[in-house]
Amino acid sequence: MSSLILDSTVLAIISLIVGFVFLIKGGDWLVVGASALAKRLGVSDLAIGLTIVAFGTSMPELVISLWANLQGNADICVANVVGSNIANILLILGVAALIRPITVGKSTVWKEIPFLIVASIVFTVIANDWLLRQSANNTISFSDGLILLGMMALFLLYMSRAKTPPVELESMPDEKAMAPWLPPVYVLIGIVLLVVGGNWVVSGAVQIARMVGVSDKLIGLTIVAVGTSLPELAASGMAAYRMKFDIAIGNVVGSSIFNILLILGISSTVRALPVTPGMNLDIGVMLLATILLFAVMFLGKKQRTQKAEVNRYLGAIFVLLYASYIGWLVYNG
Repeated sequence: MSSLILDSTVLAIISLIVGFVFLIKGGDWLVVGASALAKRLGVSDLAIGLTIVAFGTSMPELVISLWANLQGNADICVANVVGSNIANILLILGVAALIRPITVGKSTVWKEIPFLIVASIVFTVIANDWLLRQSANNTISFSDGLILLGMMALFLLYMSRAKTPPVELESMPDEKAMAPWLPPVYVLIGIVLLVVGGNWVVSGAVQIARMVGVSDKLIGLTIVAVGTSLPELAASGMAAYRMKFDIAIGNVVGSSIFNILLILGISSTVRALPVTPGMNLDIGVMLLATILLFAVMFLGKKQRTQKAEVNRYLGAIFVLLYASYIGWLVYNG
């Protein structure tokens, strides 16, 4: 029996290591391909970050949330989305800002981030039926899912009609040397590596956690949430390293919007999602983190251009806040 447990542990560790390698390489290829694709299509890096990159890096959350809901593990489904959004804002953006300060455009400050705040508020309301129907059983129902999917359609419509500044083909050497057919290939391979790598990391981490008796809610809010956010971390971190700041911030904001509107929208139309009262504190943390993201846009401005900036100081605060949140979860887990 002990040898079987040892073998399982070794396999879980190998899964973690190989998964991380895939994540790093996948994030690099996705950023390079997405940026090159933006130049070829004549759209901005921000538009690509908010759509293609955000959707690609949200695939692990979509797959795991749907699977968890179909298996009757609604706690993991909802906790995964809430935990992923907290990780997106505090951990991923914080780490990206530590790599390089992230410059944020005016459109993101006044349009995309406020849209994320509205989506978060709508989710908070529909996850608490007592606010609307004085019901003690909180459930994200089929009709609630249609509301979320309707908002997702509005966001995609906005993105399709949003005016983007002209772009120059001259950018990174990788982009200039690419054949016209290569950017979509880079994007596709990058997404595949991110999804596979994220799943392997989550699988290994969950297996280890279950061995030591961790609850489903805690696994969903920590291991699964962080694990499924690893593609966003890899993509945004690599984007920051390559100074593709619009992709970095677009990925964080876009992925958070996709998590709430698309993933919870689809999951709840497949099967209603019960929300345990204990999730409200974590939903509150997610909402506060989203509002904090908007607030810090007015704290870290670049002296020369007066553009909003998430500098290294703010990035460090975000990471510390996330570490404190995880520490609190583990302490009370």
